[in-house]
Amino acid sequence: MQSYVRSFKPRVNLSNMEVLNSPRSTLQLLSPSEVTSRLSSPAERVEKLVTENPVVVFAMSSCCMCHVVKRLFFSLGVNPTVYELDTEPGGAEIEKALSRLGSGQTLPAIYVGGKLIGSLDRLMTAHISGTLVPQLKEAGALWL
Repeated sequence: MQSYVRSFKPRVNLSNMEVLNSPRSTLQLLSPSEVTSRLSSPAERVEKLVTENPVVVFAMSSCCMCHVVKRLFFSLGVNPTVYELDTEPGGAEIEKALSRLGSGQTLPAIYVGGKLIGSLDRLMTAHISGTLVPQLKEAGALWL
């Protein structure tokens, strides 16, 4: 009887990870949030987060208006990317960068398709007027 030997090659899915060389020539795997946190400026981090996701909500975990925004998106069948600035590393710097980029001093700051929608009042206006769903479809966040 012959025995067959198969070589085993482990499969590693790096689709959500990036590989960086450390100074000691060892490989280090970083999660997407760790990669964005290593970018040089908070404005670059915001830009990267907004361009990589169809719907992004910058929020505070204890904010009732932020909760309403998340619930509205979930009720529409949209799964937004939510960055709760009080729990994320560097959240205060991101909040300052958001105010400089045009969102003002208010949270939540809502981006759909890379474009700033505004806060809860503008989101509700778009929803009631019927323009929100087409924006979500155009951004690729809603398929129906």
